[in-house]
Amino acid sequence: MDDQSVGKSRRWARFPFAARVLVGLIIGVGLGLYLGPQAAPFARIGTIILDLIKALAAPLLFLAILDAFLRTEIRGKGVGVMLVVSLINGALAIGIGLAISNLLHPGLALQIPQSAAYSQAQSEYGRLAEKVQPGRRIDFLEDVLKLIPTSVVGPWVENQLIGLVFLAVLAGMAFRVVKREQMAGSQAGIEVLERLVATLFRAAEVIVGWVVQLVPLAVLSVVAATVGKFGLQPLAGLAVYLGVGLLGLAIQVLIVYQGWLILVVARPLRWFWGGCRDAIVNALGTGSSLATLPVTLRCLDRMGVSPRAARLSACVGTNLNNDGILLYEAMAVLFVAQAGGVHLNMAQQATAAFGCVIAGIGISGIPEAGLISLLLVLRTVRIIPEELITSIVPLLLTVDWILGRARAATNVTSDCLVATLIDRFQPVALDGDEANEV
Repeated sequence: MDDQSVGKSRRWARFPFAARVLVGLIIGVGLGLYLGPQAAPFARIGTIILDLIKALAAPLLFLAILDAFLRTEIRGKGVGVMLVVSLINGALAIGIGLAISNLLHPGLALQIPQSAAYSQAQSEYGRLAEKVQPGRRIDFLEDVLKLIPTSVVGPWVENQLIGLVFLAVLAGMAFRVVKREQMAGSQAGIEVLERLVATLFRAAEVIVGWVVQLVPLAVLSVVAATVGKFGLQPLAGLAVYLGVGLLGLAIQVLIVYQGWLILVVARPLRWFWGGCRDAIVNALGTGSSLATLPVTLRCLDRMGVSPRAARLSACVGTNLNNDGILLYEAMAVLFVAQAGGVHLNMAQQATAAFGCVIAGIGISGIPEAGLISLLLVLRTVRIIPEELITSIVPLLLTVDWILGRARAATNVTSDCLVATLIDRFQPVALDGDEANEV
C-alpha cells in the first residue's frame, strides 16, 4: 500500500464512527427512495455483516463475563445496584408507555390503507408470525423456567443471550471458588486460565473490531432496502403512532436517564453523552443492542468505567435493561386495542404490562425483537381478537424500522447508565489492589 493510500485510510479512521454511521443512514434513505424495490438486494449485504457481528458478539459476551469474574471480585452490592436501577427504569418505562397511550389515544387516529406497502407488510408479518407458535400466549411460570438452559451447547447454537449469560456466570462463580481454594497454595493453574481467557477475550475484541468497521455499510444497505420496500408514504398514515412512540422513548432517555445522571452520578452530562455517543448512534443504525455490544464496551472503557461495572451491566444485565422494548410494547398494546375499538381496563393493562416484562426477557438485542414479543403480549391479553392483531400489526411493520432503532438506542443508553451507576456506588479495582476495594 502506497503512502497516499495509507493517508486516506488514516483520515477515514479519524472520521468519528458515529458520523460514519449517520452518513450511512442518510445515504441509505436516499438510495432507497431513488431505487425503490430495486434496492432489495442491498439487504443481503447488511444482514450478512450484522449477523456476523451478532455471531461474534456471543463469544465476546461469554468471555467478557468470564474475564470479569476471574480478574475482579463481582460482589453482591454491584448486582444489587444493577437490579434496583433496572427495576426502577423498567417500571417507569412501562408506566410511560401506558400513560402516553391513555392520555393521547394514538390508536383513534389510525386508518388502515390498502397500499402496496401494506400488502408487502402483510407478507412480512407472516414471516414474523412463524417465529411465534400459533395461538401461543405467555405462560408466566413456564416462560420463566424456559430461560434456564437445558443444554450447554443449546444457547450457543440458538444464540440465546440469557442462556449464555447464565452459563458464563455459573462458570465464573466456579472459577472464583477454585481461585480462593488455591490462595494458600500454588495458583499456577488458575493463572494460566486467567491469561488464556484474557487472551481469547482480547482476540475476540480485535476480530469484532474489524467487522464493526463495516457497520456504516451495513446500515446503508439495510436502510436502503427497507425504504425501497416500504418508502416513506406510511410515515404520514402512522405519524401519530410513530410520534407517540418516539415521544415516550425520548421521555425515558431525556428525563428518566438524565435524572439519574444529574441527581446521582454527579458528573458532567457531556462526559456521559459524549462517551456513549458511538454506542448510541451504532444502535440507531443497526437496530440491535447485541450488535452494539462491542462498541458499548469500548465506549465504557474510554469513559473510565471499570471493566467489572461495564460487563456486569452490558453483559450480565443485557436482558434486564430492556426499557426501550418495555415502553414500546406497553404503548403498542393500547394502540392496537384503541385502533380496533377494544377497551382495556386497568387489570387488563396490568396483565399486558407484566406480559411485556416476561416476553422481553431473553429476546432483546436483535432486530424485530419488539414486534415478536408484541405478538405474544397481544395474544396474552385475550380480549384482543386475533383478526384485529393480523390486520393492524402488519401496518406497524412499515415504520418499525424507525422505532426499532430508537428502542435499541434506548436499551444501549440504559446499559451505559447502569454501568456508570454501579461504578458510582461501588468503585472497584483489579484483584491484588485490595486498597481500593469496597
